[in-house]
Amino acid sequence: MTAVDPALPLYLGLMSGTSADGIDAALVQFPASGGCRFVHGHTHAWDPALRAELIALGEGGGLDSLDTLGRIDAQIGLSFAAAAHALLEASGVDRAQVRAIGSHGQTVRHRPLADPAFTLQLGDANRIAEATGITTVADFRRRDVAAGGQGAPLMPAFHLAMLGQSEEDRAILNLGGIANLTLIPRGGVPRGFDTGPANALMDAWCQQHRGVPFDADGAFAASGRVDETLLAQWLAEPWFALPPPKSTGREQFHLDWALAALGQRALAPADVQATLLELTAATVANALLAHLPEARRVLVCGGGVRNPQLLRRLSARLPGVVVESSAVHGLDPDYMEAMGFAWLAQQTLDGLAGNLPSVTGAKGPRILGAIHPA
Repeated sequence: MTAVDPALPLYLGLMSGTSADGIDAALVQFPASGGCRFVHGHTHAWDPALRAELIALGEGGGLDSLDTLGRIDAQIGLSFAAAAHALLEASGVDRAQVRAIGSHGQTVRHRPLADPAFTLQLGDANRIAEATGITTVADFRRRDVAAGGQGAPLMPAFHLAMLGQSEEDRAILNLGGIANLTLIPRGGVPRGFDTGPANALMDAWCQQHRGVPFDADGAFAASGRVDETLLAQWLAEPWFALPPPKSTGREQFHLDWALAALGQRALAPADVQATLLELTAATVANALLAHLPEARRVLVCGGGVRNPQLLRRLSARLPGVVVESSAVHGLDPDYMEAMGFAWLAQQTLDGLAGNLPSVTGAKGPRILGAIHPA
């Protein structure tokens, strides 16, 4: 834990991603000189039954009634509030010191190409504000969608603010359930977009065949061999050829999508896991080489940073490029997105834009989110 600077306000970020593997909570401060002071972090476990519902919804499952929707929205809000409580207790920080909570919510549907386009994150922010007594900013994505953008990814604005000053062309890679890149060329316009699946598919396959929620250290994948035929079938997915701006989610890349290409072939589970990992490495590398081939450094954050096999395969596909954790540059890779939503809360309260139109395709900069006063 880093000591709190009493001269600076505190912000608390809450984030649950595509994998719904836990609610990340981060306490941070933002010095006027720039950068981010990471004070403390905590990952709060989901109730297993609720998590199962969220996974099913994220993969395109329907709701049996509006009552179910209302219940889940309230339960997610209460879960996020519990994560905030746990972080405050673990850090010893008085909630009165926290200016605001920035809550991402849980994405259950993301349809940026629908007519009309929409994105839906659940997690009643009224519940968070009421339970914590802290002003809560939430629903960040829908304003960008209303302005013609994809509503995602939103982290490139935070990446640019924290890591944009450099004498090199660089990229920031978030390996969550879905992988996304922020491209920061020297003196150029920053861009960012989702590249495709990352942990969501690997986790789902590992759960099905190993009974554990993720592939620790990439050992399951490392024990198998890449099936080039299956990899080629997956890479033929038309979504990968779409130009940016683009974003995606579990409704696009879920286990049934992967299994459709497998068909009746009897591959060893470890070989499928190895091929899923290679799919992530290939789609990230292909996107980087297509859109910023001059990049010489990739800073990695998200759960995938703890998968050495995945980082090895990324390095192999990106010769001459340094692939390293964002921790090398002072930003905790496990809590990067939670820190980002804390930063977005500050932007909203200060009346500043939180999106990058060059990333999302929105008509212009927009102040994001709705404010729920304490």
